[in-house]
Amino acid sequence: MLKILNKQKWIKDLSGAWVFYTILPKCLWIDCQFERIARFAPLIGIVIGIFQGIIWLILAKLHWSNITISLITVGIGIWITGGLHIDGLIDTADGIAAGPQKCLEAMRDSRVGAAGVQSFSLVMLLQLASLIELGELAPYSFPIACFWGRCSALFAIGNFKYLDKQKSQSFHQKYWQGNLKEFIPSLVIIFMSILYIIFSPLQKEKALLALYFLSIGTIPSLIIPFYLARKIKGHNGDSYGASVVLVETSTFLLLTLFA
Repeated sequence: MLKILNKQKWIKDLSGAWVFYTILPKCLWIDCQFERIARFAPLIGIVIGIFQGIIWLILAKLHWSNITISLITVGIGIWITGGLHIDGLIDTADGIAAGPQKCLEAMRDSRVGAAGVQSFSLVMLLQLASLIELGELAPYSFPIACFWGRCSALFAIGNFKYLDKQKSQSFHQKYWQGNLKEFIPSLVIIFMSILYIIFSPLQKEKALLALYFLSIGTIPSLIIPFYLARKIKGHNGDSYGASVVLVETSTFLLLTLFA
């Protein structure tokens, strides 16, 4: 059975996505390939978000304060991804602050500028404030925010030019097979989630709240990559990461404001 699974390209891509987007070890019996890993990024996000939510619930049972739990769970999210998306946010902020002429140069600079520090600080404060305010709903917000954050990166990959004078495409775009095919795993997740909510024995108010939670990240996952593309005239690896973090933060905020 394991040999049959290991021959499936999508299994290898999923394993590659796990290795690329996290610092956690891969399954020893599954080979990795990195051709079409972007399509599985939202699924990886859900797994990370579920892990953060479980940690929240465990610490809440131990009567830890929401402030402490928020700090720990946000830190865990950064640790699991190796700071990949946070690094992109910082570099993108420095690039935007440097202006159109020096944008890419600033994004490639390994030094962190004032704009990068400010953007990181602001995002962390907004995430922590939102999670503290969400309270008992916070554990369920992690998978949703992580999912839509990575959907935004998919939208950016499939719809905007790549900002690298040496390359016309990112390696994600090189193996891109169209928006519909690359979004299939995400669409399946959304469809299955809606079916579960509709046919679950939830009260009407709770079902509506669940549907709201599920759909709230749609708007920022489209607007934010579009806005970044306008600001820096396209996208690159750093701006993909920035989209993830900014959409996650926006989703937390929207859940807090309206839930």
